[in-house]
This record gives sequence, structure tokens and C-alpha cells, in this order.
Amino acid sequence: MLENIRLSFQGIWSHKMRSFLTMLGIIIGIASIISIVSTIKGTQEQIKKNLIGAGNNTVAVPLKQGESEYETEYMGLPQGISTVTDEQMEDIRSLDEVKAASRYLSRNYADSVYYQNTSLDGAKVFGIESDYLSTCGYQIKKGRNFVPYDTSISNKVVMLDDVAAQSLFQGEDPIGKTIEIKAEPFTVVGIVEKKEQFEPVINSMEDYYTYSSSDTGSLFMPIATWPVVYYYDEPQNVVVMAADTEQMSSAGKKTADILNANVTNSDGDIKYKATDTLETAKNLQALSESTNMQLLWIASISLLVGGIGVMNIMLVSVTERTSEIGLKKAIGARKRKIMVQFLTEAAVLTSIGGILGAVSGVILSQVISKVSQTPTAVSVPAIIGSVAFSMVIGIIFGLLPSYKAANLNPIDALRYE
Repeated sequence: MLENIRLSFQGIWSHKMRSFLTMLGIIIGIASIISIVSTIKGTQEQIKKNLIGAGNNTVAVPLKQGESEYETEYMGLPQGISTVTDEQMEDIRSLDEVKAASRYLSRNYADSVYYQNTSLDGAKVFGIESDYLSTCGYQIKKGRNFVPYDTSISNKVVMLDDVAAQSLFQGEDPIGKTIEIKAEPFTVVGIVEKKEQFEPVINSMEDYYTYSSSDTGSLFMPIATWPVVYYYDEPQNVVVMAADTEQMSSAGKKTADILNANVTNSDGDIKYKATDTLETAKNLQALSESTNMQLLWIASISLLVGGIGVMNIMLVSVTERTSEIGLKKAIGARKRKIMVQFLTEAAVLTSIGGILGAVSGVILSQVISKVSQTPTAVSVPAIIGSVAFSMVIGIIFGLLPSYKAANLNPIDALRYE
């Protein structure tokens, strides 16, 4: 086999231009496939990152009616839905897929939030436990987090994020200041921010409408203080941090199952459901992939053309080396030996083309990324698979020339000029 490979390189080198032109179809086909696969993978990763964000792998499991979050403010307390118990939280935290979990309450569009004469409309208000911040990837920027004392006496304290703080205080230091939420005074004790800030990549208007949102800020109060301005015994929601990104769907589903075990509402339309951003990402990825797969099939046509070129050049090579084949047969070379030699030469030829195509594909994908601002991610399995596939093409399209060479009549071959 090593001797056949050596002879293959010798034959390719002796006809450099012809060999390169033969490999060109393979090079273009492999380069096209690598660049398209890299673009598909890069787009998929960008979609996942845009939806999931900075990678804290959090999954909200709110109470829903149908596919929409249940809005207690407008619909009142639901029948047969109790508050989330400590035992349920222990069961959730014990799940293998869950790294952390916390209860919370929320209002998506807060009204009647004032600092002196400045109002904050449309902000989100959360009633949280002290571990909510770490679960959702927040950190204290200034001031302090809630302490057990705040919970034990339903202390009227609040934390703000940067957006809410800037909107209400216009650059003034908010720590220690008093704001009003539904005419109840709350003391600002902290400013929070995300540990990792993330902005989605927007490449089109479609991306803008998919990922953008109007953030008017968030306020956080102790969950025990929530009834001071809202309802008593309001069913809480739960947010969990999955052990890793791929377990987000499973963590959300299992958490919802635990919460729904205590739901006795006769209307089955009201129950806990996970907000599955990972599933949404996968659906968008599938849509993107189905579009790009059409391009992949088109690029594969060039591999077929390249394979036909290999078959053509190998037939020419058999014709040119007819006397050599006759001499080998005359001194006892078997058909199998002749056939393997020409198959090896075809495989080596296309393998070199595959390697050059893979290198060209990686370079091409980077060029496409720079020019079109499209994210790309080089797929190592795709590179290995492409090179292996190019070798298979050499073997398949080299079969006919190899068969022809192996079945030459030695006497006719020796007399051929």
C-alpha cells in the first residue's frame, strides 16, 4: 500500500498542472460545503446566544393561562393554585438538571412609581427571595442585597437596576432615598446589574423585531413585602438555573411538573409552564438550517463534477500507461494489484483536493464573515468528513478506470504504442 501511495504522488507530481485542474472541482466543492456549514453553525450559535443571552442558563417557570402568563392584577387570584411550598423548592433544587432555583412574583407594567415628581411608568416590579439575584445572574453594583431581617418584618425596601435608577433619579445617588410604589414609601438599599452584559447581534429588521425589547427598568422588593402593595397569598413563579445550556428544556419541564402536582384548579388551562428559550432557539435554528441546506445541495453538485473529472483523467492515465500495465501483467501482477494501484492514485488525488478544499473553505468562511458581517463557526467534524468524503469520491469514480486497467489483455497492452 505504501508503494502504491508513493507511485500515486510520483504520478501526480509528474503531471502537476493536469492534476491540479482535475482536483479543482473537488477543491471548489469542498470549500463551498465547508464555508456553508461554517455559516450554518455560526448562525445557529448566534441564534442560541441571542435568545439565551450571556449564558446564565436561566429558565422561568411562571403560572400561565394557555400560552400567556397569568396576570393576577387583572384576573384576580386563581382558584386552586396555592403558593409554592418550601418542600417543592427542595424537590426542584434536588433535580440533577438544576443548579439553583428561586421563587419570585412580578408585574410587567408597574404604575404609580414615583420619586418626588418623577414617575416611572412601564417598569417591571419583582418580589424576590435573596437568592434570586445569583440565580438570574445579577450582582450588587452599589448598596446591599436583602437580608433576613427585611423578610422577617416585611421591610419596605427596594433595589433598582441601572435603567430604573437613571430614569427616576437622573444621576442622583439613589441609595437611602425614598420612592413611592402605589403610595407606599420604599427605601432604596441597592443598585443591581447583570454580571455579564449581553447585546444580541442585529443583522436585519427581522432580527431587530425578534430580539429587541423596550427595557424601562426593573424594581425588586422582598417577596414577603409584596402583599403591602399587591395581593396576599399570590401564587409565585419559579426561576431555575440549569446545570448547562442543553439541560434548560429538561430543567424547565421537570420544575413545571413539580409545581403542577399541587395545582387543583378545575380549569386545566391554568398551570405552570416553562418559558423554553432553548426550544425557541432550536426552532429558529431549524428554519435557518432548512434554508441553508438548499445551498449545501447546490454546492454538492460541484463534487459530482469533480468526481467526473477524476474519472476522465484516470481513464486518460490508463491509456497513457497501457504498456506499463502490460509489462506488469507479463511478469505476474494480478488484476487485484493493478486495480488497487489505480484506485489508490484516484483516492490520493481527491484526498489532496479535499485537504486543499478544506483549507480554502475555512479561509472563505472567514472572508464571508468579514464581508457580510455573518457569524461563522468552523466545524471540525465537517472538515474531517469532507476530506474523508473526497477520498470516497476518488474510490467511486476511480472504479471504472481501475477495472479497465485491471482487465487489459497483457499481449495487446505490450503491443500498444
